[in-house]
Amino acid sequence: MLSPRLLLLRSAASLTTRSFCAGGVSKQGRAPDMIEGNPLLHVSNVRNRLREIVGASTDWSDHQKAMAERVSLSSMLAKSQSDLPAKGMKDSYLEVHLPLGSEPKLREKYLTFHNTVRFGRILEDLDSLAVLISYSHTYNATLKRSPLSIVTALVDKIDMRQHVIYPDCDIKFTGHVTWVGKTSIEAKMHMSQYRDGAYAPVLDATFVMVARDPENKRAAFVNPLRPEGPEEEKIFQEGEANKSRRVELSTASLLKVAPTDEERKIVHSLFLNTLDTKTVSFRSRVLPPNSVWMEDAKLKGLEICHPQERNIFNRIFGGFLMRKAYELGWANACSYGGCRPSLVAVDDILFQKPVEIGSLLLLSSQVCYTQGKHIQVRVHSEVFDPLTRQHNTTNVFHFTFISDRDVPKIIPNTYGESMLYLDGKRHFNQTVEP
Repeated sequence: MLSPRLLLLRSAASLTTRSFCAGGVSKQGRAPDMIEGNPLLHVSNVRNRLREIVGASTDWSDHQKAMAERVSLSSMLAKSQSDLPAKGMKDSYLEVHLPLGSEPKLREKYLTFHNTVRFGRILEDLDSLAVLISYSHTYNATLKRSPLSIVTALVDKIDMRQHVIYPDCDIKFTGHVTWVGKTSIEAKMHMSQYRDGAYAPVLDATFVMVARDPENKRAAFVNPLRPEGPEEEKIFQEGEANKSRRVELSTASLLKVAPTDEERKIVHSLFLNTLDTKTVSFRSRVLPPNSVWMEDAKLKGLEICHPQERNIFNRIFGGFLMRKAYELGWANACSYGGCRPSLVAVDDILFQKPVEIGSLLLLSSQVCYTQGKHIQVRVHSEVFDPLTRQHNTTNVFHFTFISDRDVPKIIPNTYGESMLYLDGKRHFNQTVEP
């Protein structure tokens, strides 16, 4: 017999599907700049371009050999950032097309059962684009291959401008470098979709990338960024502010310091609301009406990491990890709310450790905060070694969803769950109530 949670997911899948943006295969979803033969960068060529930049191969055995040969590129690394020429924001600007309207054969990879676009696939495309933007910033015409290994360190934020992404309307990604440290790069990207004769914004994304040496063992310097004009200077200062905000949030993490006075009062209020008034005991807890214990709002998954999902550096592709985490988080939010939720934002995805090919990847999603129609989901991923029985955290993901109805309140039962609740509330407030 199917569990109630799986029955909820099945019932959600039977809901009325959204229609295509122009009813079937209409020319209204076809942008004039995505006609056949357009020389602009196609989304399917982004990863091919990345392979050319680092000298990677599509063949598994050749790929391993190519990665071993990259060790010799270490001598090409800059000794200091001052040795590298400054670049402008326009040097890294890229425009990438995903012609779902103009090329129907592309749709199946991106299509959901409900005739919408799989957002997990969009996350994969954003991750690849962020890496290519960073390599465009560090491009050196005198080198055949880049000695840098540029990887995603953090997805700072993804804000949705609209909840529906149509599967038969062309999509355009644009982006460029907006801030640079000594070894790190911030890249901002925008996604828009062609509908009713014009492009409409869909999302804004900010990724933070880090440059490493050819063996991906130590940090490597990147070209400094030279803002040109007041508008670019403003964008650069926003990048500085983002860096300061990230440092501040890390310092105030509940894994390092105690909750604030206000947060302590919230936890104590939750505790008092669950006490059994009949027994007047600290141990006797009662679930309030229209509420769910946090321990009953989990959903887990397992992935075996095959070579097919590798990136250009022979590790598991970060976009694949994001897609799997998002889909698990979405399924949990769907199960919790009893209907198909829409994504509001992706916040603070931290890449702590790379995931090696062949790893057993454990994914655990937890509804950690709710407010009205909103559901905050945290997904924790870790690699499990069956020989040593050790677990090592690789990523933490934060997703904010919205339902079409009010959802039950999530109630923590332990101190650890209370910290998850407060952490979820912090992420929710940063996303929905800036």
